[in-house]
Amino acid sequence: MTVTHPARGMRDFLPDDVRRRAYVVSVIAGVYERYGFEPLETPAVENIETLLGKYGDEGDRLIFKILKRGEGAERGEADLALRYDLTVPLARVVAEYRGMLPRFFKRYQIQPVWRADRPQRGRYREFYQCDVDAIGSRSPVVEAELCAAAAEALTRLGFATFTVRLNHRQLLAGLLEASGVPGDLQGAALVALDKLDKIGRDAVSGELDDRGVPPAAAASLLDLFDRLGPAAGTSAVAVGTDEALRTLSDRVAGLPEARAGLENLAEIVALCAGTPAAGRIRIDPSLARGLAYYTGAIMEIAVTDLAGSLGGGGRYDRLVGMFLGDDVPAAGFSLGLERILVVMTERGMFPPHLTGAAADVMVTLWNTSGRAAALALAGELRAAGLRVDVYPDADRLGKQFKYAAARGVPLVAVLGDDEVARGEVAIKDLRSGEQHAVPRATLAAALRDRLAVPPAAGASGAAPHA
Repeated sequence: MTVTHPARGMRDFLPDDVRRRAYVVSVIAGVYERYGFEPLETPAVENIETLLGKYGDEGDRLIFKILKRGEGAERGEADLALRYDLTVPLARVVAEYRGMLPRFFKRYQIQPVWRADRPQRGRYREFYQCDVDAIGSRSPVVEAELCAAAAEALTRLGFATFTVRLNHRQLLAGLLEASGVPGDLQGAALVALDKLDKIGRDAVSGELDDRGVPPAAAASLLDLFDRLGPAAGTSAVAVGTDEALRTLSDRVAGLPEARAGLENLAEIVALCAGTPAAGRIRIDPSLARGLAYYTGAIMEIAVTDLAGSLGGGGRYDRLVGMFLGDDVPAAGFSLGLERILVVMTERGMFPPHLTGAAADVMVTLWNTSGRAAALALAGELRAAGLRVDVYPDADRLGKQFKYAAARGVPLVAVLGDDEVARGEVAIKDLRSGEQHAVPRATLAAALRDRLAVPPAAGASGAAPHA
């Protein structure tokens, strides 16, 4: 028997799924455009050398490689790969089209990416990212705008209790050094620390030990993180920003680069004061974000009582230079569409109309000789801006009403021989069971009026008797 389910970690999206996804994408894209970001799309397939070496060893292992054709495939060689994220393709685009792009290039991109990861609840091998990036400036205004755009998008989607966690790679490197983590183990330590909000202190402590980090250094780091704030996603209260800045300043007092990173964080927090991110920023020295290309501030969205994040990003001033040979400042933020959809579905956050009918009205088919008339009527109503379905077979009216009700279509237009003779069309409201005839010339207006009337209290939506 032929397998009908999609490949593991991939999904089919049925109509209600697509409507919910389109709604979230439209809200996010609308916010991004109000902040002056322009749309960009890149191919699903990249040259494999474009991707390798950009995400660290762990990321490289999760790249979906595409075998060469012919003899190359027989030898297991790969020359192409599915894109792993949207940031590296953006860096390639900036390098390729630098002369055609503005000095400060602000783009958003909402497309699927692929990871050869182990599928689990809320984690897929194919998923969409909603990225927003700014190229060409080292100003902290960039990070403030990114935090503001992400915060506004989530607020407009209905999220109320979320935090923008903020850290800096230079500060984090200084904390690792000050805690006694050897330089050659700091990369491995970052990979483990990136999982702190997902697997907890004890598990991260075990990973640090497995990676060779001295127990005293690991304990020093984790104690600091415990003191400055709770794990992301909890409802506990973290220390205030000012107290966090003072504590961290003392810890990295003799490390100039780490202090510069801390000062950068303080600037970003101050700049966010008049934006939608105001009051949501939390300095969190435990935030690591494991991708190897981050060079400065890093951010992540944490939602109360939710493990994991809804998105994150940071500054990556050297990534474009890997393609161009000349460093170009850049920073970006990515919202995870799939996680947002899961949370909004579980918490009932979608507007009711998104799970409603596929059409406002259905035109019945009285008999086969009336097919042309039914299609003509549907065309008139569509031209008037209504969503119209046409029942394709000449069937009993009761059966047609039942079909429309099952699909959630609220109104049915009946164009029988008697109605044609009188120049009228009968409207059946399946929500109330009422039926009345109106002149065909005013049908569209009458339907819009009926659509504006909410269902009667206690209406079940069951098909009325013909």
